[in-house]
Amino acid sequence: MLPRILISIGFLTLAVTNGWTETATSQGSNPGIVWWVWPLILFIVTFLLGILAVLGGVGGGVLFVPIVGGFFPFHLDFVRGAGLLVALSGALAAGPGLLRTGMANLRLALPLALIGSISSIVGAMMGLALPTNIIQTALGSTILGIVLLMFIAKKSEFPNVPKADALSSALHINGIYHELTTGRDIHWQIHRTPIGLLMFILIGFMAGMFGLGAGWANVPVLNLLLGAPLKVSIATSKFMLSIVDTSAAWVYLNQGAVLAMITVPSIIGIMLGSLVGVRMLKKAKPAVIRQVVIIMLLVAGLRALLKGLGIWR
Repeated sequence: MLPRILISIGFLTLAVTNGWTETATSQGSNPGIVWWVWPLILFIVTFLLGILAVLGGVGGGVLFVPIVGGFFPFHLDFVRGAGLLVALSGALAAGPGLLRTGMANLRLALPLALIGSISSIVGAMMGLALPTNIIQTALGSTILGIVLLMFIAKKSEFPNVPKADALSSALHINGIYHELTTGRDIHWQIHRTPIGLLMFILIGFMAGMFGLGAGWANVPVLNLLLGAPLKVSIATSKFMLSIVDTSAAWVYLNQGAVLAMITVPSIIGIMLGSLVGVRMLKKAKPAVIRQVVIIMLLVAGLRALLKGLGIWR
């Protein structure tokens, strides 16, 4: 019963946002539409997105930007600025707890976050300088790429890393955490660090340009490429967002691309929805919810791509 309800929530979110947008567009500047209507609608939609983000195992930013940017009549610059702050708020809330548990590792996070922060600033500056239709087209292509990555990417609970590479050894990137499910301490190390640093240049750039939380890319790189355990990868990725997204967010703030009317209801909606999603997580079927999230991203990605190409206004 619960999966059916959650599937309905996913498609209701897309239907409602599309219906409201078409209504507002057809009415144009009708004086009967008061200013607080859009923040209210945005709060409701982001509340539903917050639920689905937790249950689908994705960050709220990766759902927020394509759906709000594609179905709401807001300029994409403001949506991307709000998307960074949405992802940032979740990371800041989770970061201290993840560090205390030992899941998030500072030695692993800081070199990668430093590279990602620098490239995210460049990406944010370039994203604000380019025409909106180009960014919209690139965003749609990126979201479709994320859908493909989510569909084919595998996970490894405890990757086999026979020997640490020279760079990770020099930086002392290794650690131990206690695995509650097995009751034993897990010793881990990483390899292919130079390739990982290069990947985070690209990840940071995309995060800044599109206003996306980069957890969708961080976790596969940390887990499958570098060889960090899955739980360490997820926790470290969440902590890294608080560094990378902060750097890009300052660029949007400095350029006036952050509006409180969009950002505040979005953050509140996502956070409250996440709390509900956590409570529902015990009864939900992750595989079903993940399929719903993939379908929603597919629709939103196609919408952004066609909107950028001028095919679907």
